[in-house]
Amino acid sequence: MTLDVTDSGPDAGPDAGSRAGAWRPYEITPDAAGTADLVGWLDRTGARALTESLIEHKALVFRDFGVTPDTVDPVFARLVPDRLPYVHGNSPRTKVGGNLYTSTEYPQQYTISLHNELSYAHRWPTRLAFYCETAAESGGATPVLDGELWLASLDARVREAFADGIRYVQNLHDGLGFGKSWQDTFETDDRAAVEAFLRASRAEWEWNEEGLRVVQQRPATTRHPVTGAEVWFNQADQWHPAGLGDEASAELYDILAPEEFPQYVTFADGSAIPDAYIEQILGRGLDGAVDVDWRSGDVLLIDNVLLAHGRRPFTGSRRVLVAMSDT
Repeated sequence: MTLDVTDSGPDAGPDAGSRAGAWRPYEITPDAAGTADLVGWLDRTGARALTESLIEHKALVFRDFGVTPDTVDPVFARLVPDRLPYVHGNSPRTKVGGNLYTSTEYPQQYTISLHNELSYAHRWPTRLAFYCETAAESGGATPVLDGELWLASLDARVREAFADGIRYVQNLHDGLGFGKSWQDTFETDDRAAVEAFLRASRAEWEWNEEGLRVVQQRPATTRHPVTGAEVWFNQADQWHPAGLGDEASAELYDILAPEEFPQYVTFADGSAIPDAYIEQILGRGLDGAVDVDWRSGDVLLIDNVLLAHGRRPFTGSRRVLVAMSDT
């Protein structure tokens, strides 16, 4: 089922068509919807039609509806009902409301590579909603990429190397150290609650003098529960030192052994993933992505399995909020 709106996809970003074929996020405006009342329109559209359209289009951009920080909550209540906490998340962000977070606080001069939220975890949100409160002075687009196309873009030898899955390692400090603490990661200081979460996640863990060490075995791909599409679905490139760039990677190697890094990744058998594989995954992901160029007030809804997302570098102030749901 398709929503009764027009696709004004050129605003999805420069050269979008040349970088990802004909696909672009599906844009919905007051003119196309026939009303400036986004909440009312979502209510009339209904949750089922919205879900069907999201699966069909993979991403929906709501633009020019005048969404403000004071009116975003009822919009998110329709787009991502029963919002999830960011438990076991590895990105630096701040909780600003009821399971509403800053999208990331990673330094603005760096690119955040393509990824599906919490793809390294036992469970992940099925959809994400982003709200642009303040657009950057320049840059700061959110690139999105069809995970099926990303998988197909990789050399056969790379896909085959990851066929048995991935081993993720986290070393979470107790309040002082590199990366996030285990308290921030799990949004609690209750060790029993953390252990219960990890037990349900089928993860291995151990407490030590520095904090908590977590090891997880996960697949490198998954299939969408409705379409059946197989997608590249992991964060090997973000957890691997080669994904940090030569300078940052060298500094980490000077200080710590790889298995002591705040986060690290290997093949499922514990063998090292070649830097060249990570560089290919990173490069082809970003090269194939379509940029969603933000305007203040924009809302972006994405299917977190079908689409990976990231962030381009930016200048000036930028504030984008995110909420997630498994509905």
